[in-house]
Amino acid sequence: MTGATRKWTRDNWPIAAAMIQYPNMLADGRSVQDQSAEDWSRTVGEVADAGFTEIDPTDSWLRVADLSPGRRAEFLDVVASHGMTIPAISSSRRSVIDADSGDEYLAYSHRVIDTAAEIGAASVSFGFFEPLTETQKKALWFWTEQGAKNPDDPAIWKKAVARISELGRHAAELGIEVSLEMYEDTYLGTADSSVRFVEEVGLDNVGINADLGNLIRLHRPVEHWLQMMTKVAPYAKYWHVKNYMRIEDEHAGLIATHPVPLESGLINYRTAIRLALEHGFASAFLCEHYGGDGLSVSATNRDYLRRILPRN
Repeated sequence: MTGATRKWTRDNWPIAAAMIQYPNMLADGRSVQDQSAEDWSRTVGEVADAGFTEIDPTDSWLRVADLSPGRRAEFLDVVASHGMTIPAISSSRRSVIDADSGDEYLAYSHRVIDTAAEIGAASVSFGFFEPLTETQKKALWFWTEQGAKNPDDPAIWKKAVARISELGRHAAELGIEVSLEMYEDTYLGTADSSVRFVEEVGLDNVGINADLGNLIRLHRPVEHWLQMMTKVAPYAKYWHVKNYMRIEDEHAGLIATHPVPLESGLINYRTAIRLALEHGFASAFLCEHYGGDGLSVSATNRDYLRRILPRN
C-alpha cells in the first residue's frame, strides 16, 4: 500500500502536539468539555508558546466531536487565535470492539470522522486499546502492568475488520485517512498482525499508525524495532512518535525502559522515517512524551523531526 506523493518539506511538514499531558477532568471536578473558551485558550496558548503551529485535540483531553456546533466553533476560534491548525484527531481507549461500549464507540468514531472533515483535518487515528486498569492507574508507568487484551477469537477479529472497514469507507467519502495505532495485546500488537489487519480491511485510505514506542517500552521481549518498521512502513499513515531507552540483560532476566527524547532512544527515527518516505509516506506527525514536562520534550522532538525531514 503506497502513500500519496509527498507535498511537504522539513519547514512546513505538519507536526502536531499531543494533549496527553493535559487531563480531561480538572481539580475542581469540572470536565474540559465544559470549560470556557478563555480556559481552553490558556491551555492551547501553552502549546503555541512551546512553538507548535499544529495541535491534535486528543480526545483523552477534549472530545471535539462531542461538542455542540456552537462550542466547536468556539474551540476552533481559540485554535486559530493562537495561529494553529488541526491536521488530525486522535481517539484513545475507545475501541469499537469494546465488550461493553463498542457500539457507542463506533457511533462516536463516525462523529470523529465527520468532525475531522468539518474542521479541515486530513487524518484520524483509532485503536483497539481499552481503558487503563486500576492496577495500571496506580503504577508509575502504566505499561509495566498488564492491560486489557483483545480476545483471541476469530469472530471478534472479523467484527473489528468489518467495523474499521465501515469507518474507512465513511472516511474515504470525505477524503480522510484512517490510521490504526499499534498497541500491545491488541489486533495491532505486532507488526505482522498490524499488516494482516490492514490488508484484510483492504482500503487505500486505511493504514497503520506506526507508534513503535508503545511496543518497545514493554518490559517483555519484543521484535526489534527495525524489523517492525520495515514491515509496517508500506502502510504508514498518521504517525504518533515517541521514544524510550530500553535495557535488556538476558542473564539477569531484566528488561527496563523509560521515556526519552526522540533522538536519544532505541528507535532510530532518522532511519524509520526514511523507510516510510521510501514507501510514499505523506501524513502528519504527532509528538508525544510521558513524564516530566511532556510538552517541552515534545517540542524538542518536533525540532528534531524538522532537522531530519527532507529539505525539498
